[in-house]
Amino acid sequence: MAVSLFFRFRLMVAALALCAPLLARAADTETMPERTLKDILARQKVLLEDAAQAGDDRVAQDTVRTQLTSLSQDYQLLIQESPDFAPAYADYGYFLGKLHMRDEAMKILLKADQIDPTIPMVKNQLGNTLAEDGRPLEALTYFQAAARLDPSEPLYWYQIGTLLYCARDTFLGEGGYTRQQWDQQMHEAFHRAAEDAPDRIEFTYRYAESFEDLAAPDWNEAFRTWQGLESKAQSPVDLQIIQLREARVRLFQGQPAAARAILARVTSPELASQKQKLVAELPENAKK
Repeated sequence: MAVSLFFRFRLMVAALALCAPLLARAADTETMPERTLKDILARQKVLLEDAAQAGDDRVAQDTVRTQLTSLSQDYQLLIQESPDFAPAYADYGYFLGKLHMRDEAMKILLKADQIDPTIPMVKNQLGNTLAEDGRPLEALTYFQAAARLDPSEPLYWYQIGTLLYCARDTFLGEGGYTRQQWDQQMHEAFHRAAEDAPDRIEFTYRYAESFEDLAAPDWNEAFRTWQGLESKAQSPVDLQIIQLREARVRLFQGQPAAARAILARVTSPELASQKQKLVAELPENAKK
């Protein structure tokens, strides 16, 4: 299932960033469990980086594996000593997920959610785990809960949109969604992510792209959205990628002359094949 591959691919850095607010407290007011968890998280960050760099080095792998086991034991001790400390369960569940221990991670995350159902990161991680397991309908419930708890976090909206897109057939089938409902929720989720993080090109680009996923796209608005991204391009190649999308929209609008003019500005050799595909769709070439 596409949704499983997508969610397996990403979010280690994002999830780590979302863990941090759980411990955002002045040092002089920290409790002992909070101080202990902060130490565990600092070591965890280093260990996960070491694990990524270990590669095929067996000695490095064994060293990291031993340290990760020790870290897991520290989590278990903290939970044993502070059984009602929800952030410990939340971060331990995330940690187990990084070790591909999804069943164990799910159990710990559900315990965190039971103790404190107001932690958006926990809802998010539960959604990630369910999405990886190919259970998009259940995953969406948790992603939506995370967005309700922290509506200003663009990642949650982005994941809602991505999940709906990747598992469209499931939502339109057993999920009982009409095409109109699916269109509205998918598109609005990407819109919210782009609005909340206008400088994150991965969010704004996906919102602009999502017009093409609709049954009845507003091509005028799609073109304005792509044009608005031109000023955010980080390089000439990035700008020309956006221009390729603008040309594509003009073709959808039945404006081949406008598309041809835009394509003339795309000169990067890296984009030659993508440009040629659109050139082939121009009326004078499509007839050949």
